[in-house]
Amino acid sequence: MKKPLITPLNRRKFIGNMASTALAFTILPRHVLGGKDFTAPSDKITMAYIGLGTQGLREILPLLSVPEIQIVAVCDPNLEAVGYRDWGKNYLRDQIRKKLNSTTWTPGGDNDIPGGLNNGKYIVDTYYKEQRSTDQYSACNAYTDFRELFAKEKDLDAIKIMTPDHLHGLLAIAALKRNIHVTMHKPVANRLLEGKQVIDLAKKSPATSHLAAWEANADMDKTMEWINSGAIGTLKEVHNWTNRPVWPQYTSLPADTPPVPKDLNWDLWLGPEKERPYHPNYTNMVFRGWYDFGGGSMADMGHYSLWKVFQALQLEAPTIIEPNRNHAVDFNEKVPFRIRNDFAFPLASQVRFRFEAKGSRPAINLCWYDGGMRPAVPEELVKQNKDLPAEAMMFVGDAGIILAGFHGENPQIISGKRAGESWKHPREEPGGDVLKGFIDGIKNKAQCPGSLRDTWPLTEAINLYAVALRTGKTLYYDAANMKITNAPEANAYLAREYRKGWEPATI
Repeated sequence: MKKPLITPLNRRKFIGNMASTALAFTILPRHVLGGKDFTAPSDKITMAYIGLGTQGLREILPLLSVPEIQIVAVCDPNLEAVGYRDWGKNYLRDQIRKKLNSTTWTPGGDNDIPGGLNNGKYIVDTYYKEQRSTDQYSACNAYTDFRELFAKEKDLDAIKIMTPDHLHGLLAIAALKRNIHVTMHKPVANRLLEGKQVIDLAKKSPATSHLAAWEANADMDKTMEWINSGAIGTLKEVHNWTNRPVWPQYTSLPADTPPVPKDLNWDLWLGPEKERPYHPNYTNMVFRGWYDFGGGSMADMGHYSLWKVFQALQLEAPTIIEPNRNHAVDFNEKVPFRIRNDFAFPLASQVRFRFEAKGSRPAINLCWYDGGMRPAVPEELVKQNKDLPAEAMMFVGDAGIILAGFHGENPQIISGKRAGESWKHPREEPGGDVLKGFIDGIKNKAQCPGSLRDTWPLTEAINLYAVALRTGKTLYYDAANMKITNAPEANAYLAREYRKGWEPATI
């Protein structure tokens, strides 16, 4: 771990003040120490990076070049690059080779797809040693258990969470209880009550918090301008659909019990979830297809498309959640039967959320589609022999329709008295510097765009989506008490049954 140049307590306070305190520049003037863009070691945000699967490694690469951040610890329960899957055979390996300026680097393990703790530590140490030698850097610490990391890393400013979904909430809770800054991937949690606990802690803690999906959401200003001016009449429905899942999902529980890979701590990978035999079909790319470990396609993609929609339309607490899902059939000897699947998300689904009127906004339905399902093609497109895109968003009024990209970008009015009007988003796609706001927030002791404090309405809806699909029932939701009123058995899925030693109070 990098040796702090001032005491740990004061160093964290120092970073919080450095954007507004001239003393920072008096102690370590940047132009003297290392040039115009140099960031002094004591100014750096010390970060633990937790989760080193393929996506974790992919996102750690650009982070290494951020001068304001120093990764001082990495954590993953899997030591070696064994059993990983990715979108292409050599895609990630070649990215790592380029970053490390090494044409011969191999991940070890299977010598196939990179991943795991040892790869993560090697990448960080090698890059810092060769590219940031002026940082007075020593090797980063490596942990398989994040509880040990929090116990030992006393000089930690921030964490980035890149684990499977079922660990997101616990990690955020552990950090926020210690007033450690948090940036994380979606979802906030894959249980509604755990997500509420995270968000409540974020509101109480002075730590800066950030959900990375914020930057992908398109600006809603033009769409709202059209809606508010009556261009499509009274808004009735919002439709959003994705081509996810683009990973295998399962209609039965694993029947075989392969051995646990020797360098994987399966108990730590399970974390708070109930014990079960190891199987590779629970892990890596496919975890989000299981109710226990993931949040389904809406948790994967809905944060990227719906966050600003929820804010612009002031969508809070759906009252009715109506699921439609595919089912699976198998044979019991020679007799077919329908599988009762309450363990894995369906291959395809459509879920309707009812939001009651608020202020001048009337009651509306929001419909989410995944697995290739889409709404009916509007008559205006049928007349033009056009189909709906594989992923998109649609706002339906009683006198017109707005069609936009999946993130809400580049909206166009396709029917109604103002049909033909369109607006081109200034960027090709939503996005931008995901970490800039987070870093600025830490320096200025402030929250940033995409703060966890603002995530409750979407977190609530996405977790209710999972519960509705899991039960297969239309749910009536009492938001004030966070209870399902018509199907009491569904309330068990709002919470997690924690294994001993993994309860939030003990983390």
